[in-house]
Amino acid sequence: MTLKHDPSMLLAALRAALGEDCVRAPLADDAPELRDYRRRYQGRALALLLPRDTAQVSTLLRFCFERRIGVVPQGGNTSYNGGATPDGSGTQVLVSLRRMNRIRAVDAANFSLTAEAGCTLQAVQDAAEAAQRFFPLSLGSQQSCQIGGNLATNAGGLNVLRFGMMRELTLGIEAVLPDGSVLDGLTGLRKDNTGYDLKSLLIGSEGTLGIITAATLKLWPAQRSSATALLAIETPAAAIRLLSVLREHVGERLTSFELMPHDAVELVRTQVPEVRMPFTPTPPCLVLCELTSAAIEPLDELLQAALLAPNAQADILDAVLARSEAERMALWQMRESIPEAQRRHGPSFKHDVSVPLDAIPSFMQRVSDWVLQSAPESVLICYGHAGDGNLHCNLSARPGADMATFKARESAVQSFIHDLVMQFRGSISAEHGIGQSKLIELQRRASPVKLALMAQLKAAIDPRGIMNPGKLLPDLSGQ
Repeated sequence: MTLKHDPSMLLAALRAALGEDCVRAPLADDAPELRDYRRRYQGRALALLLPRDTAQVSTLLRFCFERRIGVVPQGGNTSYNGGATPDGSGTQVLVSLRRMNRIRAVDAANFSLTAEAGCTLQAVQDAAEAAQRFFPLSLGSQQSCQIGGNLATNAGGLNVLRFGMMRELTLGIEAVLPDGSVLDGLTGLRKDNTGYDLKSLLIGSEGTLGIITAATLKLWPAQRSSATALLAIETPAAAIRLLSVLREHVGERLTSFELMPHDAVELVRTQVPEVRMPFTPTPPCLVLCELTSAAIEPLDELLQAALLAPNAQADILDAVLARSEAERMALWQMRESIPEAQRRHGPSFKHDVSVPLDAIPSFMQRVSDWVLQSAPESVLICYGHAGDGNLHCNLSARPGADMATFKARESAVQSFIHDLVMQFRGSISAEHGIGQSKLIELQRRASPVKLALMAQLKAAIDPRGIMNPGKLLPDLSGQ
């Protein structure tokens, strides 16, 4: 996409339409908005636009639609796949919704909350808690990621096993379409069978169909009881067996079930030494599981009873149960420190995949075998949300490895892992989206029928191709 108007004239017109304080230009080359969270992508932009309300979003999109200017929506800029980074042309505008950060309403009786897209996830959780309610989305970046970005990527996180992903947590949305028209779908209804589910279409579309400006989210009763345990086990297969036992014994109270193999925990031990390690030496695998309930009930006793069941005992080498909130937080700190440990260790190849639950052990073993044979300078750090089949299948360099050799493997590693995922009928993107880093992979591996339908929807809603060009779908704006 190339500009058809003089940049200075465009900026003057944007300032006239939105106000001086809503248009920042030029941006310094090192502006944080121009690079992605992992620093893999660096772009340029005509301007950074900072609308204060939905009307201004409508105005700026109409302006860009009429002039065929590419628009890149950006939330907290915590994307792992470069989904909120502009290209290098300097012809696109960045749209940050961080000023649109109001909690518009909390309806405790309806168990719902309406928040603008620029609200951080933490702010939404706090607003729900203030009303004695609970919003279950939980991410490591929750103090900085924004609800708009969570919606655009259909975020998952730690509690998907019980509560589902962002699409399941949303009752209604307000969004501005590429031509500036406003879709007012904010509603607290649980049942509305009046046609296509447009909110679900826009959720997960990564800003390629419009800009979500607000959402009405589902709330739950405040969780008044919890129980957390760290379990030492031998294998991922044992983890899957334990998952089945726990679900049979505790039902819907099982909120989280996280798998951490030996090498992932050892990386935390060496790179984040401030994290307390309950087991020495590190067992072959660890499982962190948590129960929660809105009722006041003895979940510690329930969890212990489940773990003492004969069909669970055979797979448990050792166990630590949190006896206080401080102990609970310490256990979770170990799990949540794995990404930071990889960052401190150095470059890594990250793969956010999902496979059927019963395929997790075979998948992990086959990846491990391949890495030992075909990428011996690498160590496999494969961990994650085993309760819902989502694994973060990452590779880091072994100590002393030649970094040039390690980095040269990236394409082969990705091809193998994604090929294997497809053999298991899994997904190459479980919760992080496609962005630009997985664009080619999606085009190679998705069903032609699916890709054709996606392209038709994009053309119908965004006929001039201005919305987040080159993300999720190829940039066809110049055709």
